[in-house]
Amino acid sequence: MSTKLFEPITLGGVELPNRFTISPMCQYAARDGHVAPWHQQHVGSLALGGAGLFVMEATGVLPEGRITPACLGIWSEDHEAGLAKLLRDVRTYAPDQRFGLQLAHAGRKASSDMPWKGGGLVPPQAGGWQPVGPSPVSFDPARPAPQELDQPGIHRIRQAFVTGAERADRAGFDAIELHAAHGYLLHSFNSPLGNERTDAYGGSFANRTRAILEIAAAVRLVWPKEKILGARITGSDWHEEGLTPDDAARLANELADIGLDYITVSSGGIRSNIRVPVQPCYQVPFAGAVKRAVGNKVAVQAVGLIVTPQEAEQVIADGHADMVAIARGYLDDTRWGQHAADALGAAPAWHVRHERAGAAHWPGSKFRNG
Repeated sequence: MSTKLFEPITLGGVELPNRFTISPMCQYAARDGHVAPWHQQHVGSLALGGAGLFVMEATGVLPEGRITPACLGIWSEDHEAGLAKLLRDVRTYAPDQRFGLQLAHAGRKASSDMPWKGGGLVPPQAGGWQPVGPSPVSFDPARPAPQELDQPGIHRIRQAFVTGAERADRAGFDAIELHAAHGYLLHSFNSPLGNERTDAYGGSFANRTRAILEIAAAVRLVWPKEKILGARITGSDWHEEGLTPDDAARLANELADIGLDYITVSSGGIRSNIRVPVQPCYQVPFAGAVKRAVGNKVAVQAVGLIVTPQEAEQVIADGHADMVAIARGYLDDTRWGQHAADALGAAPAWHVRHERAGAAHWPGSKFRNG
């Protein structure tokens, strides 16, 4: 059976065996930014799930760039070494898995507590720090305003992204994804709902996108062309005064001109009181708008409650995107990729030690879903 989801795709100099990736998912398990035992089982398990690319969680390029005190970091040689060891260990049994790392700065949403503890601000006396942003505009009215970055502060963060990319390269990652969505720093620069500056980094669309474009260009200079460089951007702020799919398409075109290999189109997160109408595939139209605008200049990836293999297949078959990213679907089913292959009639990529669970070897697979 012919299936679009299982067609290979080449990004940068890397050929991926299929069109679905594991989306970055925060684990809140790090210790001072360092890899912890939890990451060994989390990454190790999902690495056997058949995805063409596995992009690890948002990783702070600076200590104050983490979302929570328990988020991963990459601002030191020790962080680099820990990530490198994790990849080496996992590749002993998943040698063909391609790994990416999402480089991030949480901006005004930084110094937050873990979600299961309410996600509120962690004050400095409890191990937190002062969040920063493009303007003293809070994400949540219950939180104090972030400290406004001056231009030297912006340049310091740009250099931190560059250094983070260099560390990710040495650690052995095949891809990096620049996080410019979900209300974090680069998104808040881009969105008029988070940026009230009047200097070169605020006001017009060109000024509001300056930070992400400068960072992308600087990272492009140090990240190997034979590896994959992507970005996650915002397709909509879900607010009449916020970013729109047209804004996303314009930014995607400019990122493509810089030399990025793929764009993931997400949405929301700029204000705590904006309600997003979540439903299956609810963000796919934003990816579709970007795809129509960029054509084949850059690969476009859709994300957002894409649950079933059939939904993922349809997104690509209908031309809304070149790829799809699966997040919580993989937490629910760590063998999502193999089960998608069974459902769509493609050849599954079971590990040799697990292939007896595949449809070709296990009659029980047909009864998996009742």
